[in-house]
Amino acid sequence: MKAALFDLDGVLIDTEPVYTEIWSDIERHFPTGIDNFAQIIKGTTLPNILNQYFRHEDHAAIVNMLTEAEDNMEYPLFSGTIPFLKKLREARIPAAIVTSSNDIKMRRLSDMYPGFNEYFDAIITDSHVKRSKPDPEGYLLAASKLGVSPADCIVFEDSFNGLKAGLAAGASVVAIATTNPASTLSQYTTIIATDLSDPTLDTLFE
Repeated sequence: MKAALFDLDGVLIDTEPVYTEIWSDIERHFPTGIDNFAQIIKGTTLPNILNQYFRHEDHAAIVNMLTEAEDNMEYPLFSGTIPFLKKLREARIPAAIVTSSNDIKMRRLSDMYPGFNEYFDAIITDSHVKRSKPDPEGYLLAASKLGVSPADCIVFEDSFNGLKAGLAAGASVVAIATTNPASTLSQYTTIIATDLSDPTLDTLFE
């Protein structure tokens, strides 16, 4: 492991259950007819969600609903997040965030947890990519910014789209079973952890 690349929601911060509720509510107001809609879109950018699933004339109203919900959200860190990031620093392994979230959310997160961004050598948001996960663009860009080959990176992801993106980039992937059951993640990797505090991840530093 020459670099660690992290998804944000469901890996570093415990927000996926809230987003499931938010998107389920949006879908009730603007029906897509897609079963498990809130789960299917996890890991993808807002522009991708809007353009793929909703009518253009509904986009503004949907963005307003999402923005209002996010303005009142808390972004609780998983208990294992900071200890794991400190281990990476001690081992001199660079790290990056690759998220489908926007820059506004990242600024709010930074304000909420001063010093949090200092654990990362690069932060890739939806403003840096043209193609959403499961496309590997975000992870390829992060590896490039860290000056390492994607093959030498480990991607930490909780969503199916994110795991697919990591594999498509040529990286190894660790599945974090915070959003999806472990039994559904085994098709992507043999390394499945409950969260970043899982003792099984200690082997990555050996």
